[in-house]
Amino acid sequence: MTRPHRNRLWRAAFAGSAALAVIAGVAAAAPDAATSQTTPKLRLIAASTAVTLDRDEESGVYLDLGTYLTAEGAPLEFQVKRKSYKDPVVAQQVIRQGKKTTTKTLPKGLVKDFTGLAGFLQVTITDKNGKKVLSKQETFCPNNASGRIRPDAPAKSKYPESCPTNPFTLGSVWGVENGWASNTYLGYYSEPVNLPVGEYTAKLSVTKAYRDLFGMPDETKSLKVTVRQSPPGEGARSSKTGHSGHGAAPGKPAAGSGHAYHEGRGADAPAPPALPYALKAARAAGHLGDGPGHTDGSRIAPALKPNAKRPTGRASVPDVPKPDLRSLPAWDIGISDGEDGDVPGKDYMVFSANVWNAGPAPLVVDGFRSPGKDLMDAYQYFYDAKGKQVGYTPTGTMEWDPRIGHEHWHFTDFASYRLLSADQSEIVRSGKEAFCLANTDAIDYTVKNANWHPFNTDLSTACGQQSSISVREVLDVGSGDTYTQYRPGQSFDVTDLPNGTYYIQVIANPEKRLQETNLKNNVALRKVVLSGKAGARKVTVPPHDLINAP
Repeated sequence: MTRPHRNRLWRAAFAGSAALAVIAGVAAAAPDAATSQTTPKLRLIAASTAVTLDRDEESGVYLDLGTYLTAEGAPLEFQVKRKSYKDPVVAQQVIRQGKKTTTKTLPKGLVKDFTGLAGFLQVTITDKNGKKVLSKQETFCPNNASGRIRPDAPAKSKYPESCPTNPFTLGSVWGVENGWASNTYLGYYSEPVNLPVGEYTAKLSVTKAYRDLFGMPDETKSLKVTVRQSPPGEGARSSKTGHSGHGAAPGKPAAGSGHAYHEGRGADAPAPPALPYALKAARAAGHLGDGPGHTDGSRIAPALKPNAKRPTGRASVPDVPKPDLRSLPAWDIGISDGEDGDVPGKDYMVFSANVWNAGPAPLVVDGFRSPGKDLMDAYQYFYDAKGKQVGYTPTGTMEWDPRIGHEHWHFTDFASYRLLSADQSEIVRSGKEAFCLANTDAIDYTVKNANWHPFNTDLSTACGQQSSISVREVLDVGSGDTYTQYRPGQSFDVTDLPNGTYYIQVIANPEKRLQETNLKNNVALRKVVLSGKAGARKVTVPPHDLINAP
């Protein structure tokens, strides 16, 4: 990740398990249209009548209260989209009955972005004297950590594990599986509250707008809350209900490559409302690493198995579906005084950038190493509608990056970052053009063939080891790969640039070595305004259409 606005950013991890009878994993399948479904019956339930929470002196108390939304009779499903960045987000409830599918558009104002149903849960807390000390509404992500509530429920949930918070997300799918319950708690993505040590009563209910919309009963869940002081150094620990505990407070991982970072978590842990984009929750962490065990947070994934041997036969590019690589505009833009290895006293413009795959086919690249060489020969693979490999073509190289925090194989010429002048002529080019591909962000899970459960989200398994003889890197349909630019040579040196208007240009597949369905949508621009004096430069980032994400 990067360090916008003088801070190194990273998104906190989640640990713990849901306090439901059975916790299930995830499936990689889209809904089955042949399955008979009706409008789901929804209820708010509480896992326990009492919880114990820990107060951290720095962050306060996270309201991990153990309430869940249950769906019975049918799944609760939504498709959430925007036509462009000039258009608002629109959410539709999807109802399937046999082969018939109907949709119901949610009223304006209920869904403002892709993080979930805004103002869904009303939380009121009173102290032991009955005095109200907190009243707040919370967003609910249907894709939060979930588990079965009855033994005949589907063994696996078909829905994604989280709700996106990348500011340039285009489409998302949310859902609570039939016979399942989804945690209403957003973990580190919710704001902690300042509750002193003591005894409290919490009352939780679904707000009237959603009760009316979904035909839910007017019920209030009441539970006793004990707030105790966390021992020094332990941070906010899990509650005694045993679900969605945070574990230790975020630490400081080792120096890294700027790739999106997350601690691993199991499918039964409370899901954040997003696959990561550039890490939002804590703004004072250390360098971020891509080492073994460092993942984007969706789960610790098994390695994708590369081909054991180089492809044989004549290379060809068959007439089958191919990936469509697209760039997102840059965000998390700021000024840094440099990182280890940078020249002291200089000003650097740092930013986050993402290249994603709009499909309809995944990008699959294998690298094969000749003994003793530091480069692998890379090949792109093509598949027919049944998933059978039907062709391949050479597509450049992969290189071993030995730097601490990298130590994995990078596919070269995947993307390029450039700083342009006001007339959009190139001024500065980032030295970063080689990448380890991983599905860090869900950009649009409504596109054709989107994989709601990509496998290679663990950087240590997706990127190989120094001793690897071959590596497979995949960018799945609907997902993107976020990198942030703060390592030496990756950010833009703006020390000697005059104040004025510039553009950050993000280019996917800059050398056009990868075969795509469309090469005309590979470039994105983000306007920035540079000001200030050397040693104290500032950057202002105007909104990009309706997206105000500097």
